[in-house]
Amino acid sequence: MTFSLTVLGSNSALPTSERYPTAQILNVSERFFLIDCGEGVQMQLRKCRINFSKINHIYISHLHGDHCFGLIGLISTLSLLGRRGVLHIYAHEELEKIMAPQLEFFCADLSYSIQYHHLNFENKEIIYDDKRVIVESFPLSHRVPTCGFLFREKPKEPNVRKEAIFKYGLSIREIVAIKNRQPFFDEKGRQVPFDELVIEPPRPRSYAFCSDTKYFRRIIPHIEGVNVLYHEATFMHELKALAKSSGHTTAHQAAKIARDAQVGKLLMGHFSNRYKDLKPLLAEAQAVFRKSELVQDGTVYEIE
Repeated sequence: MTFSLTVLGSNSALPTSERYPTAQILNVSERFFLIDCGEGVQMQLRKCRINFSKINHIYISHLHGDHCFGLIGLISTLSLLGRRGVLHIYAHEELEKIMAPQLEFFCADLSYSIQYHHLNFENKEIIYDDKRVIVESFPLSHRVPTCGFLFREKPKEPNVRKEAIFKYGLSIREIVAIKNRQPFFDEKGRQVPFDELVIEPPRPRSYAFCSDTKYFRRIIPHIEGVNVLYHEATFMHELKALAKSSGHTTAHQAAKIARDAQVGKLLMGHFSNRYKDLKPLLAEAQAVFRKSELVQDGTVYEIE
């Protein structure tokens, strides 16, 4: 099943000719989640050949323009394309008030409805849950209320081995019980080892998104062990004082979070416009956590 991340934008507040502001698409079993919606997101969706109509859930980490200036344009385009289904937006409660006059002026004849879900910036909270995936928000530490997001696949049932079905003459009821991990006993009363009965499914995959935040170790329990962590890395560590005062993180600090949370891979973004060459940020991070990468606009990352 698909579990992939497409980076639409990787820069901080000022876009460049090569890097747009923050926006990502996460595809989990053909559920397309838009994470942040910086300016230019529509152009990037087009370039990456992502079907606008498949986006039903938008997560806005915080209300700084480089993370939400693309919203009104995208909402308008979805209406022009004839959207009918509800669009769910997860954000600070103030966003609904900010959007109201824009929608009234530019989108009075919107072809669909918008449902706002107000985020909790104090505690971890489940914000979306279906049979395939669960999404949680958790607080970050920035200059304004900010959330990170954790996307986790739900565990799949094991597959009962065909040879076991024939060997033990398993009934439908017994197969269902085994899938639910109940013990099975053969005719002699011997409990059959579970690995003889089933093929275990792949381990559920996970992705954590940590947008603008200063170095904030309280997030570690929320992201521990995820397959892939995206964490902002706005500055080199020589500017750690500036990073702290502006509510941002250095590449060195992002790598420490990844290392201590024992994640599978670290993806870094939200680069300051002052850096024309990003290789030093990568070197700084890899000195702490080897499996660190810099994201690039338009790149698709498979989460395994």
